[in-house]
Parts: sequence; structure tokens; C-alpha cells
Amino acid sequence: MDHVVLTGDRPTGPLHLGHYFGSLANRVRMQDEHPMYVLIADYQVITDRDRPGEIQANITDLLLDYLAVGLDPAKVTIFQHSAVPELNQLMLPFLSLVSVSELSRNPTVKDEIAHSSQAAVSGLMFTYPVHQAADILFCKGTLVPVGRDQLPHVEVTRLVARRFNERYGEVFPLPEAVMGERPLLKGLDGGKMSKSRGNAIALKATEDETAALIRKARTDTDRLITFDEERRPEVANLLTLAGLCLGRKPRELADEIGDGGGLALKRLTTDAVNDFLRPIRARRRELSAAGVRRVLEEGNARARERAADTLREVRDAMGF
Repeated sequence: MDHVVLTGDRPTGPLHLGHYFGSLANRVRMQDEHPMYVLIADYQVITDRDRPGEIQANITDLLLDYLAVGLDPAKVTIFQHSAVPELNQLMLPFLSLVSVSELSRNPTVKDEIAHSSQAAVSGLMFTYPVHQAADILFCKGTLVPVGRDQLPHVEVTRLVARRFNERYGEVFPLPEAVMGERPLLKGLDGGKMSKSRGNAIALKATEDETAALIRKARTDTDRLITFDEERRPEVANLLTLAGLCLGRKPRELADEIGDGGGLALKRLTTDAVNDFLRPIRARRRELSAAGVRRVLEEGNARARERAADTLREVRDAMGF
């Protein structure tokens, strides 16, 4: 079977190193192996917040990050959710295939409700997994790179595809989740790395900003640097980050630093991160606003054509 990859991000702020090692590097590799659709999920921003925020600026930031890390618009289709109305029309028949109880039991929805900034949970939050099913199935996506917390959404998509095929005839493949193999990077404060928590190094951050963030990172009082994820998670996290950027094992770096303490560890990590991001930042500066808009316009047109074909197939199968 020829595979099609569907992946993407919500435009809620600049992408960071966690995104790069967690998904972006894998996308760059996969774009040479399979057709790929990269979704800028602007409509999904309002699932857990009352306002979308600086939506246009965030969309531009996403595009700049995508192109700077090496996603090639000649190989991948980068598109904006709200620019493809046919995609959202697929939600109606898909919603008829799942029950309210199935949606409310979804563990990812439960977690997102718990961390929502909305005054009250919206109906859109409950339909979020079906929204994502439409994102994946509109292009007949078969490979979906996800983190562990998104696995339940892929299972809902498989459920929707299976039930549609059983009820109306074979239209959709069953997508498979693709889990990344990279270690999970924590934020510089020891918590979950997040755009909203100020504990991540943005790909577009300057070298001085990067140095300042790493200087504030948590370590401990032991001068001898060792790699121990259980007893010394903050130190291990900086060693992991430096190791990813240098292409080396964290334990080797710890042995080299020895009793240099947290200062030496932070200096090594800062140099490793800035050296790694320097070419990405340079490519970002070379991109023009007009060129970025053109990439999105062309991607939107291709995605809309693909969605229209799928919607016609769905209507025909259902007898409309």
C-alpha cells in the first residue's frame, strides 16, 4: 500500500526544540519517502480557549519554522485548516458514527478539558477527536506521526474509518500511528516543555536569548556531572538536549564535563544548541513574507482539491 502522511501543529506560538526533535526532524526525513500533508490547525486553537490569539502572526511563525527546518513545499502540502471548508464538511457524517459516551471517555479529551482556559467546556472540545479524524481521512492518511498523548485520537480515526466502511462500503484506509523514537525533552524548569510556559527554546530565539534561558535552567548542587534520569532529571535533561544537538550520547558528555559542575554543563549545552540552530535561524532570515504566503496559498489549493475529491466519494457512498 502506498502511504500518505498527515501531520501538523496548532498555531499557538513559535515551535521549539522539543517540536524539532519530537516531530519536525522526522517529517523532514519522511517527506522524501511518502506524500505528506502538513496541517496548520487554526480552527483547533479555539477548542480549549475563548480567543485564537495572534492567529495570523502565529501562522506565519509556523510557516517560517517549517521552511527553515527543511520542509520542502515542492514535496509536501502545507495548508491551513480554515481554508479547506470541504474538510470540515466531512465532520457531519463522521459524527454520526461515534457515540457521545465514546467521545466523553476519550482520555486526551479529558486531559485537554482539565487544562482548558475556557470558562466552560465547549461542544467543539468533545468533537475534537472527530475533527482530527476528518483531518487525517480527507487525504486518505495512513501514517500519522504522534506523541503518546495523541494515540487515542488516532484510535478514534480508525474507529470512524472502520464504521464508515462497514456501513457505506470501502472508502477509507485505517491509519497507523507512528511514534517517535527520540527521548522526551522536558522544559528548562523541569516540567513539560510548552510554548505557553516559557520553558522552551524557540527555534527562532536569538543566541543571546538561548544563552539566557539555559542559564536559568534548573540543575542541582552536585559538581560532579553524571547522567542519571531518575535521581538527577534536570541535569539529565540538559545532557540529553546537548547530546541531541551534537549527535552524541549524554553519558559521554557527562564524563567529559566531570566535576566542572552546572556552569560547565550549561556552557556546553548553550554552545551545542546555538551551533545546531545557527543554520536553521539563517534560513529563516532569508525567507520573505511574500514567499511564505505563496507557499500557503498553493498548499491550500492542493489540499482543497484533495478534500473535494474525498467529499464527493463520501457523498456517493452514502447515496446523497
